[in-house]
Amino acid sequence: MIEKKRELLRDDLNGKIAGVCAGIADYFGWELWLVRVVTLASVLLGLGTFIPVLYLVGWIVLRKKSQTLGHNQAQQPVDAVFKPVEVKTRIWQRGESARQASLHIRRQFDEIEHRVRNIESYVTSNRYQLDREFRKL
Repeated sequence: MIEKKRELLRDDLNGKIAGVCAGIADYFGWELWLVRVVTLASVLLGLGTFIPVLYLVGWIVLRKKSQTLGHNQAQQPVDAVFKPVEVKTRIWQRGESARQASLHIRRQFDEIEHRVRNIESYVTSNRYQLDREFRKL
C-alpha cells in the first residue's frame, strides 16, 4: 500500500475562524478540541502575541483543504460508503473508541451483506436469465 504524502492545509470545513487549528489537528492526527484548548491556553498564559501572529501567518500561507480536495477527487475516486476506521489508542488522538469502531465496522459488514443478498437474489431470478438471453441477441 502506497502512503500518500501528507500536507499541512487549513481545514476550512471544520474550522471556526480560518481552519488553522483544524488543519494542524488533521495533520498530526490529534483531536481538534485539544489543539484549540492548547492554542487558547497558550494565548491566555503568556504567549499572547506569538500565537496570534503564527495563526495569522498560517491563515495567509496555508492552502484551503476544500480547494485541494476538489483537485484530488478527479484523480482518485473515493468510496464514500466504506471509509477506513481510525481507532483511538490515546485520548488526544483523532478517531473512534474501540466500541464505536466495532459498531462502525459491523454496520459496514451489514451493508456488504445486504448488497450480496441483492446480487444473489438477482442472479437466481428469472429476470437474470431473461436479461442474459437478450444480451446474447
